[in-house]
Amino acid sequence: MTGSVMKISWSECLCLILLLLQQTTVSTLESFEVLGPADPVVAVAGEDVVLPCYLKPNISAVDLSVEWFRVQTKDPLVHLYRDHEDRNEKQIPSYRRRTSLFPEELRNGNTSLKVKNLRGSDNGEYKCLVQSGKFYDDSSIEVLIKAVGTQPVISIEGYKEGGISLVCESKGWYPQPQVLWMDSEGHSLPAGHTETHTDSMDLFILRRRVIVQETEINRFTCRVLQEDLNEIKETMTEIPGEMFHRAHPWKVTFAVIFSLAAISLKLCPVRIDTKDTDKSRLTAVSDSMCLIFISLSTELLKAQRYAVDVTLDPDTAHPKLVLSEDRKQVRYGDTWQDLPDNPERFKRRIGVLGKEGFSSGKHYWEVQVGDKTDWTLGVVRESINRKGDFELNPSGGLWALRLGSGKYRALTDPRVSLHLSVKPQKVGMYVDYEEGQVSFYSVQTRSHIYTFTGYKFTEKLYPYFSPGFWYRSENLAPLIISPVSHTD
Repeated sequence: MTGSVMKISWSECLCLILLLLQQTTVSTLESFEVLGPADPVVAVAGEDVVLPCYLKPNISAVDLSVEWFRVQTKDPLVHLYRDHEDRNEKQIPSYRRRTSLFPEELRNGNTSLKVKNLRGSDNGEYKCLVQSGKFYDDSSIEVLIKAVGTQPVISIEGYKEGGISLVCESKGWYPQPQVLWMDSEGHSLPAGHTETHTDSMDLFILRRRVIVQETEINRFTCRVLQEDLNEIKETMTEIPGEMFHRAHPWKVTFAVIFSLAAISLKLCPVRIDTKDTDKSRLTAVSDSMCLIFISLSTELLKAQRYAVDVTLDPDTAHPKLVLSEDRKQVRYGDTWQDLPDNPERFKRRIGVLGKEGFSSGKHYWEVQVGDKTDWTLGVVRESINRKGDFELNPSGGLWALRLGSGKYRALTDPRVSLHLSVKPQKVGMYVDYEEGQVSFYSVQTRSHIYTFTGYKFTEKLYPYFSPGFWYRSENLAPLIISPVSHTD
């Protein structure tokens, strides 16, 4: 009897030991900490980032559930790993195809998340939650996105409220910076509200207008200030005093009487016919305006130094486009031409490319648009989608200016409306490949229209021409490329 009792006791003891061992193993599997970085993760828009997250002890996470999500957002899922696979059916759409774990590292307790091609909207707080059965733990991670934008571009919009309206634009910023207008002494100028948009990367595009009055120096500065990043970018412009006379018509008459001494500087010749007093005054006024055009045309003259001979490539032309024999003119035709559907030809977009492409250097050409009511001019990258639709903006591979429905627009994302006081008859286009710049000019007024800047070109660029549709008798005229010898 005693022996029998001893056997049962040892058996029960063995079972108890095994049970304790099992509970200890389960406890080891289910008890862990989720650790993340103590400091925010600072990352640059457009680049990739790894959000660190680890288990302590570093047990395998292969059989566990790993969930990454945004804090305080509706439908917050960023990435979900469960049952040995990614389960991202309910993932936030903006993260699709941009997130991944490190499968080989899961066995080492590494549950870090890689996010590719960062956007401004990725800024914020994340949680890394790891679960085993009913046990779970999480860690919070703050991500700070930064992006330093482009150099501000200043454009003259025209005359308004007795002064000259200037607009400053800068893009590609995160977080949102301040835009300030200052006079020649660095004093802040009262300006309009800052217009804010976002691009395809959720980075900020900013524009701010100011109406300036004539001063002794007429020097004005647009400053973009991002204090969090300790970044300042600014651009200065000088406006000839003569331009303000058109804002105040009475000053023109005043200038006729008292500006002969200034005109005698011979920046422009003064022709005075003493036999005709009225004609003398008109001649003096006309010649004094030359001072304005000399200043305005400096930028255009620099671009025209790089004039190149551009011809149209018939192999790229949409079948409804008609090209001239010398490949210098293109218009929209009323019939679909029977042309080979070669890979280079546009099939959906009504466009044609220049024969010559640019992969470096500076290039300038001019196109006569006349009184056409619909056209698009610019450059495209070589890999543009020629058989289907593509976005009409730089993200789609197009840097262009467009006239349509009576409005001029720069095809940015979103589009920028341009208020031109004089309708361009001939448009000049300038490309600086290394600087990532595409500029447009009104040749007859020798004025700047718009500049795309701050881009990094990695492909060959080709001039792009679209003469637009024609309705009834409207818009029938062709786009005409000026020969190099005829650039104004």
